[in-house]
Amino acid sequence: MKKISEILWPIIGLGAVIVSCYLLYGQLQTLSWVQLQAAFAAIPLHHFLLAAVSTLVAYAALAWYDRIALIHLGVRHISWLFVSLCSFTTYALSHNIGASVFSGALVRYRAYTSKGLSAAQVAVLVALCSFTFGLGTLLLGGFCLVYDPYLLARLDTLLPSLLTNPTTARIVGIAMLGFVGLYVLGSILHFKPLTIRSFKVEYPRPSIMLRQLVAAPMELLGAAGIIYFALPDSLNPGFIPVLAIFLASFSVALASHAPGGLGVFELVFLAAMQINAEDPSAAAQKAAVVAAVLIFRLFYLLLPFALAIVVVLLFERSRLAGALSSRKGSAEVPEPPLVAPGLEPSKIEHRLGKTPV
Repeated sequence: MKKISEILWPIIGLGAVIVSCYLLYGQLQTLSWVQLQAAFAAIPLHHFLLAAVSTLVAYAALAWYDRIALIHLGVRHISWLFVSLCSFTTYALSHNIGASVFSGALVRYRAYTSKGLSAAQVAVLVALCSFTFGLGTLLLGGFCLVYDPYLLARLDTLLPSLLTNPTTARIVGIAMLGFVGLYVLGSILHFKPLTIRSFKVEYPRPSIMLRQLVAAPMELLGAAGIIYFALPDSLNPGFIPVLAIFLASFSVALASHAPGGLGVFELVFLAAMQINAEDPSAAAQKAAVVAAVLIFRLFYLLLPFALAIVVVLLFERSRLAGALSSRKGSAEVPEPPLVAPGLEPSKIEHRLGKTPV
């Protein structure tokens, strides 16, 4: 069954990319390269800088995910620099390649076992980091839907009207916040551990839970801020709508198992921006949205991906060099002498009853 799922999910992800790109092409076929260049040129320099700062905030929060999990495990001897590099590499690779193809657990396992963690500890760390991300999505998504239940109506072209009406949206938002509240109570009141088959996850201490409630929204706010600062003022609906659209687009992209959410993220985001196709400036508006999404991909996905590959190569090179040097050192250890120090061969022979020649 496991082998089937390992084959099935990449196929589903590839299918999602093909279908999404086909639908996206239908929306963008009137878009010209000149319009896209103009959209990039219209973004002020300080907005690029703010988008870059948002990226740093997002990845700093992701590093905090790992740090929180290590504190939960009682591990404090690993430096912040090592944790930051490990977290950065993990998310940069898994965001681009797709968790179904290249799990972040592999990177974490290679890195943290070199610092003395067991496989079971790494498994708990990965689970807690994933849960922290989900907790942030539920918290911010629930807040957005309760604050403005009409936000879900932006997806009326992709979802049935039953799911996009304000009443349903508010109920969904309350349910999401309710789950977060239940988790908070579980941590404070020390509920029994959550057991899934042979895997057991204990509710963290309140201090860990509070850190999660800060780190998770911080990462998502930073990631959404990249697109927010890249959108032109004329199309920007405000930070909370952009945040809600980003959460929906990113969640669907992750669920699709498409590598990097390619096509899926763009399709959902563009649909939620509700650009009127009959508007004479529709093509220019689409170009501005596509430019903002491409900047998000550049800052949050592509540049970190390139840096992550360098980090992995340097790490594996250092591990290989260490292994070779230890092997060389063991090969150079002299064999123990056949004769004890301070005792001449003639004396040994004499003690054995032999007369030296």
